[in-house]
Amino acid sequence: MSLCFRRGPEIRPQWIVVGFAILMGALCVCRKQIPTDEQPAYLNTEIPFEERAEAIISEMTLEEKCSQMRYDAPAIERLNIPEYNWWNECLHGVARAGRATVFPQAIGLAATWDTDLIFRIASAISDEARAKHHDFVRRGKRGIYEGLTFWSPNINIFRDPRWGRGQETYGEDPFLTGKMGVAFVRGLQGNHTKYLKTVATLKHFAVHSGPEPDRHTFDARIDSRDLRETYLPHFRMGIMEGGAYSVMCAYNRYMGEPCCGSKTLLTEILRNEWRFSGYVVSDCWAISDFHEYHKVVDTPEQAGTLAVESGTDLNCGIVFRELRKAVGLGLLSESKVDEAVKRLFTARLKLGMFDPPERVPFTRIPYSVIDCDAHRQLAHEAACESIVLLKNEDGLLPLSKEIRSLAVIGPSIDNVEVLLGNYNGFPSEPITPLQGILSKVSETTRVFHAQGCDWAAGVPVLEAIPPSVFFHHTEQATRNGLLAEYFNNRELDGEPVFTRIEPNVDANWWDQAPSPDLPDDDFSVRWTGFFVPPVTGTYALGGNGFNGFRIYLDGKEILSFNGNHHPRTVHTNLRLEGGRPYNIRLEFIERRGDARMSLLWTRPDRDLEKKALQIAERADAVIAVMGLSPLLEGEEMRVEVEGFEGGDRTHLRLPFVQRRLLRRIQALGKPVILVLMSGSAVAVNWEDENISAILQVWYPGQSAGSAIADILFGDANPAGRLPVTFYRSVDQLPSFDDYRMQNRTYRYFRGDVLYPFGYGLSYTSFEYSKLEIPETIRPGESVRVAVNVMNTGDRHGEEVVQVYLSHQQANGVVPIRTLIGFQRIHLKSGQRKKVIFDLAPRLFSLIDDSMQRVIPAGRCEIAVGGIQPGWERRFNEVTTEVLTGKLRILGENLPVE
Repeated sequence: MSLCFRRGPEIRPQWIVVGFAILMGALCVCRKQIPTDEQPAYLNTEIPFEERAEAIISEMTLEEKCSQMRYDAPAIERLNIPEYNWWNECLHGVARAGRATVFPQAIGLAATWDTDLIFRIASAISDEARAKHHDFVRRGKRGIYEGLTFWSPNINIFRDPRWGRGQETYGEDPFLTGKMGVAFVRGLQGNHTKYLKTVATLKHFAVHSGPEPDRHTFDARIDSRDLRETYLPHFRMGIMEGGAYSVMCAYNRYMGEPCCGSKTLLTEILRNEWRFSGYVVSDCWAISDFHEYHKVVDTPEQAGTLAVESGTDLNCGIVFRELRKAVGLGLLSESKVDEAVKRLFTARLKLGMFDPPERVPFTRIPYSVIDCDAHRQLAHEAACESIVLLKNEDGLLPLSKEIRSLAVIGPSIDNVEVLLGNYNGFPSEPITPLQGILSKVSETTRVFHAQGCDWAAGVPVLEAIPPSVFFHHTEQATRNGLLAEYFNNRELDGEPVFTRIEPNVDANWWDQAPSPDLPDDDFSVRWTGFFVPPVTGTYALGGNGFNGFRIYLDGKEILSFNGNHHPRTVHTNLRLEGGRPYNIRLEFIERRGDARMSLLWTRPDRDLEKKALQIAERADAVIAVMGLSPLLEGEEMRVEVEGFEGGDRTHLRLPFVQRRLLRRIQALGKPVILVLMSGSAVAVNWEDENISAILQVWYPGQSAGSAIADILFGDANPAGRLPVTFYRSVDQLPSFDDYRMQNRTYRYFRGDVLYPFGYGLSYTSFEYSKLEIPETIRPGESVRVAVNVMNTGDRHGEEVVQVYLSHQQANGVVPIRTLIGFQRIHLKSGQRKKVIFDLAPRLFSLIDDSMQRVIPAGRCEIAVGGIQPGWERRFNEVTTEVLTGKLRILGENLPVE
């Protein structure tokens, strides 16, 4: 469990209260309503979970069993089985369920190369998940994003930097992804001998990584070598090493079979080869794609049958509503339904959902653990560890805190949304880069700041319309503010419970209600009055509200948003006349979870670039915080601007408006530090040649600003390493929809890159010596590799020691090199440490020309260092080195399962 839960006696009295509340709450409804001597077998805690699941199934009708195979499983009241919604998310913090600690986006976590940190983060997330779940149940809530079954982590291989969802992954390497995934799964599921803390779901199985607009129709066609070398190893690790209890199948087809109806993937590999005993859930509405888009069957009944027969147990979608009909038509056997339902109820039983709370240790986690001090500190630690120093010419960084003046410029300097990535929760006190820098420098340092430009042409950085003379309650502008009417239903129906005049629309009630007189879910608000634009011109007018809202001007709807799953800022462009009163109406609907609503804008009279250049001219140095945004890259998005399409990217450069501004700033002759925020690799070729220092900070989570400031000013020493290759151009890559691995990722790419996988600089330097590698081994033997690492600089720091394998005599298509080990170590200045790797035989295997996994006999090279071999000579600033040794595997090729 996390530090917050362990940390102190001061919260222990709350455990008693929480435990009693849970004991008396709805969680125990099954046990309370049936006398002890009449309890059904499934409530008998002395028999195995599988037998208890069978006992539940034996009491159900076919219709009831089929109903439990839907993600929104209804209650079975006659059996005292409460409703349960299987859909929940926690990619880098509990998501979409109110206040939570928000850690760096998954790609940033991968850049830490720190499995111990990932385990601690996942443990903290599962603490908050348990606390939230039990609080929801006590309040009678069992809806979406309120359960214990999490559809995380996303361990797809980030094979192409154009993929918008690559930010959700652990990068391009199967071994790094697998190790990170194992640590995350173990932290989520806990280590109790009987109960699961939560359920972790590995997704999306398999061969899935864009393009986003084609994911419902695409057929990924690859050979067994690519499947077994690249697309499966990390899933195997997550199941066989991590013990993941759930897998989500993907939207697309693999070799003609829809992944959620693939006997190859779900039966032959997952169940038979890997002995997976958990349950499989479909991606949302993926089974509908069988007949609607893939056209592999004709009807929903056939689609549901194919999914269940292949091994999909749970449907996020609506197709499994037709399973009873499929059984009646003779398409599907009831025994297959029983198998699926047994797996699902075994999971719920393992989570302790039908057991007395005092028997389930995780019910004692207090609600105070959510966003607690220890979790905030962990988020800060993770953000610091994730930052990668890409360039540091002439030791420009770290900056002095006593610098006379700084200009902080860029669209990401003071925006919270860009810190959080996607599939995110909402922190109570996020720290933006500007806030972090202001809190770090001395009182004598003058800090100027300006937005400078938008994220991209047509994607503005919106801000809340401030309380001002722009809003009036009456057309005559006799009173500022808008009339707010609050209703105790979603429909804005009837008389409002109360009304008041509010200066603007910028509200955050978290998971509560605006008043005790309203339910914390299922309420609505209407703001009305007059909006008076200050000048004539084209405004971006929009909003950010969880659940849904509508905006009207002069009685005409100009914008609406309806979304529980991907809340984001939306806007529309309008030409408005300055000084004219426009009748404005905003309607907000609260269904569940967070209650937030802001009315946002950009004014037409801003000259962003001019102001930025003016403050840059006055400053001793410029910190440019630029990059991408979750509004540009992400899941199946409606974004059609230069460089982006449907959530994916069409080129790898910065958006044009940012490139132009950077060049004009650099022309002023000032030292420039570029801080890059993104969820994917950015081809900053010109910037690398002309900008003095570059930091890659990803989407760093709630502690973004404090972590960035710590690195910029030397309170932390950067040690993040790239989990992906930074190419120079998409022209170097095959077609985006080509899933073959030839010429992709560091393992197969033979061209020139901007920054290689595993690359990252430090403020100190490291020396390697005394590499120990055996000269020969026999196939199937483990290999021990050891090396001495010394911090030869004058600063304490961390080094990521990386081990790469290259087969030199293997036949067929083999990787150039493959990561087979890594450790992140801390060394004080002048300290030396011996680092040891015990490498399992399977790490030396590959897929041969007969498409079998073997350990090939012959020579191989093992490289150990802080970067890939060969690349250390490319960068003048490299602060580490690489040693190589030869190893010969004797005998004949050894087949491996």
